[in-house]
Amino acid sequence: MKDARVALFRKTLEGLLESLDATVRLMRWAGGEGVPEPLKESASQLVVRLGTAHRLTSSSFVGSAVDQARVNVMLVAMRRLDAAYVVYRQGLEKTPSEKESAADALNAEVDEVKGDSRWRA
Repeated sequence: MKDARVALFRKTLEGLLESLDATVRLMRWAGGEGVPEPLKESASQLVVRLGTAHRLTSSSFVGSAVDQARVNVMLVAMRRLDAAYVVYRQGLEKTPSEKESAADALNAEVDEVKGDSRWRA
């Protein structure tokens, strides 16, 4: 039997990844066209998704060994993304090159978490 809580952790992590990616894309948006609504919507949900991730990382999970291992990977990923977002926000208050560097670092963290297959299944 699959633990439905694992799906909640996965959905939270996926939403957080989506919102962080959208946030960086919006910061870099330089088109003459308007920003697509789905991109704006995803970025606008970042604070809520960070709050949900924070609540989950502050709780404990008890389940099967396989589920616990998968959830632990997701929790570590959420903490890493949260820390990367804090650094990103601090970088926005600096020079344009530091701002771009902060966006690159956040984007790299997002890509690394997306590429980690241990939390998917």
